[in-house]
Amino acid sequence: MSYQLQNILGTFLFDENNRSLEELKIKRKELPLLPTERWPQALALFKDKKYYAQFYQKNLELTKKALKGAVSEDLLIIQTIANIQELDKITNLLTKRLREWYSWYLPELSEKITAHEKFVQLVTEKSKEELLQELGEKESMGGEISLTHVEEMKLLAQEILELYQLRQRHELYLEGVMKVYCPNFLELAGVNIGAKLLELGKSLKHLAMLPASTIQLLGAEKALFRHIKTGARSPKYGVIINHPLVQKAPRELKGKAARILADKLSLCARLDYFKGEFKAPEYKRELEQTLRGK
Repeated sequence: MSYQLQNILGTFLFDENNRSLEELKIKRKELPLLPTERWPQALALFKDKKYYAQFYQKNLELTKKALKGAVSEDLLIIQTIANIQELDKITNLLTKRLREWYSWYLPELSEKITAHEKFVQLVTEKSKEELLQELGEKESMGGEISLTHVEEMKLLAQEILELYQLRQRHELYLEGVMKVYCPNFLELAGVNIGAKLLELGKSLKHLAMLPASTIQLLGAEKALFRHIKTGARSPKYGVIINHPLVQKAPRELKGKAARILADKLSLCARLDYFKGEFKAPEYKRELEQTLRGK
């Protein structure tokens, strides 16, 4: 009489004396499972060194299969939003350097153009004379710097501009992926906030299982732990503070706006994970009406 034993390594065939460790590639439904009382004797065979090479190979195959199966849209979204955040840090740092550098040549531009991307674009595309005319200035307080030095500044500006363009392409790519993978969540949260919440939640599945109160505080973990440890004021919102609906709410109602938004985001995550209907536009209208009514 033969029996089969199933464990993490696979399904194995044993005879009535527990003398075999032959692996079954396909589960044989007609074979009974090894009785529980015989497990210790059977499992002792796994310690035999003659099987170590087979076990090693099997573990290697299982690991490769697990790694291959781990690649999902969640990981792609997380990597993309993480790269967007890194690009933001890099462009901000380089633009500050460009502003300081270019201010020795034309300080008026940095004073009047506060938007980083617009500043970089103007440095790249226009000459000093054109910029003075656009700024309504007749003369600059900047020094007389030779064209060789100015070209180096423009070279830096061009590289920064390409980083801004890369960020825009990442956002378009992210929107395309999320539109297929989590359309409800994308519609209600937006590209950047939605992707950031997926990053903080680790996956759409995990996000769908989280209560709305946890989604509300994602991104405010440090403040929450400080509240638990020291009794400091409890945070009311995390990254969803940047959502337009929360931003537009009066100061005294921002916490309430974040709470009802998190509730709808939780529903959207569940709809997307369990492949439900597209109801985000309806939720958005409800939120707008509720907040407008308050």
